[in-house]
Amino acid sequence: MESNPLATPVLSPDDLNALRRAKHELESPALTMKLASIVGAPLEKLLARMPAFANEKVGDATQLALRKCLQLALRTLNRADPAASSTTPATLDKPSNLLHKFAVATTGAAGGAFGLFALPVELPVTTTLMFRSICDIARSEGEDLSSVETQLQCLTVLGMGSASNADDDADFGYFIMRGALAQAVSKASSEIASKGFATHGSAALLRLVNTIAARFSVQVSEQVAAKSIPAIGAVLGAMVNTVFIDHFQQVAHGHFTVRRLERQYGTETVEAAYQTIDISLAG
Repeated sequence: MESNPLATPVLSPDDLNALRRAKHELESPALTMKLASIVGAPLEKLLARMPAFANEKVGDATQLALRKCLQLALRTLNRADPAASSTTPATLDKPSNLLHKFAVATTGAAGGAFGLFALPVELPVTTTLMFRSICDIARSEGEDLSSVETQLQCLTVLGMGSASNADDDADFGYFIMRGALAQAVSKASSEIASKGFATHGSAALLRLVNTIAARFSVQVSEQVAAKSIPAIGAVLGAMVNTVFIDHFQQVAHGHFTVRRLERQYGTETVEAAYQTIDISLAG
């Protein structure tokens, strides 16, 4: 039986432009390049000069930061705030990106002043602020923040920050990265749904956190390297953190725009349209 070509929905011009912006955000230059332009030095050299104990500190701080975000997500779900799942137009207001940037810049100023030794204190605070910003962006794209799956999708954005330079084929990078995280999200979501909210130590959630941490720690190392310049100071530290959160805000905007369009048109239609977009012509 032949398929009816009219059965496949076509994205409207506005939605196609939204998808084009999303692809630009998801496949934008790597965080490495953005940070290097701020500090005025190749990040590879700065990474090479970092002390040996730095990687261990980054790993520990990243795990702690993600666990804090997970606890925040589970507490939010446990409260089951009716406003979080409201479908009134007010829930689709624009996200408070600038407010979150300012807050993260403040923590970056402290990190710039105290360097690597501030990481165990600064990173959990910075990451939690970033997670709140990601949730705010998800809400603005029509996501239900009272949903377990949505909260975990917000957490996975922290593991998508290197999508544009981590895969050989940049055009497929986002969907490959997302697919790699999807199974872990599904298992963790099912476990919470079946066992309740007191499952933050469960095997499925720990595997998800470890998967995200392995990716997120790469970006954290780059951020730490950018702050490792002698006498970086509070001002440059704030700038580095602002670039850091801006990068993940872009990824969140792209990811949740794609998800919004998928709810409207279907996954296959949106992915097919995504692959036809040439972001070198996107402006």
